[in-house]
Amino acid sequence: MVVISFQAVHYPALNYCCLQRRRIGGNIIQCGIAEPSGEPAPLGQKTKYNDGLIEKAFMTLFARKMEKFSANSNKAAGAEVNKKKGLFDYDYESFVDVSKRVMQGRSRVQQQQAVREVLLSMLPPGAPAQFRKLFPPTKWAAEFNAALTVPFFHWLVGPSEVVEVELNGVKQRSGVHIKKCRYLENSGCVGMCVNMCKIPTQDFFTNEFGLPLTMIPNFEDMSCEMVYGQVPPPFEEDPVAKQPCFADICSLANPSSSVCHKLQA
Repeated sequence: MVVISFQAVHYPALNYCCLQRRRIGGNIIQCGIAEPSGEPAPLGQKTKYNDGLIEKAFMTLFARKMEKFSANSNKAAGAEVNKKKGLFDYDYESFVDVSKRVMQGRSRVQQQQAVREVLLSMLPPGAPAQFRKLFPPTKWAAEFNAALTVPFFHWLVGPSEVVEVELNGVKQRSGVHIKKCRYLENSGCVGMCVNMCKIPTQDFFTNEFGLPLTMIPNFEDMSCEMVYGQVPPPFEEDPVAKQPCFADICSLANPSSSVCHKLQA
């Protein structure tokens, strides 16, 4: 059983560099959320971001890896695009577009397997085994990885903060509250959230790295909770398995289905 407490824990030494002004080559670059309030936009609106070189490099890296798994009809076009685009030419929209093409023609399990292959391709040989040695499933390992998630996944999911959770009666700072998931709000797709992010990320940490992780998306406000140290439930017992489409905003939605068709086997 897990109880989440929204008591943010700040790690000054791990503040994400792109939330501050920095000077590169004489030019000041401001990256992070571009909204006047500094907070994600209200539900129904897409949050504006200022992406810097680091963010675009990550988008390019992931997009190029995922292009290999995109729909057959788009592989040639995707390869041509990759030849023309430089390291910093991809933006978040093009990254999400590649994700949509990976979904095409694949079952739920096949989509998750494709993401697993992408994640493995970014690691050096033997990395999962080394991770297991460095980060056994302890309270410290869970808290440390939660702290790392905030700065290193900002480009993918938007702003987040470490929160206190309670696992089996023990309080620990191994939760991450994502204020409004950038991936979900830009795709507008329940299936992409679950098949291309939640399930493969959970499985990767739990089965490849040996550190349990449960992700709990909130489809009412597009926030999400990540709980390191919590073993995820089987898909059939997870509430997301019964989640309907975002009929009004998802281009892949099937309004006639009570459950997102991308979640069906």
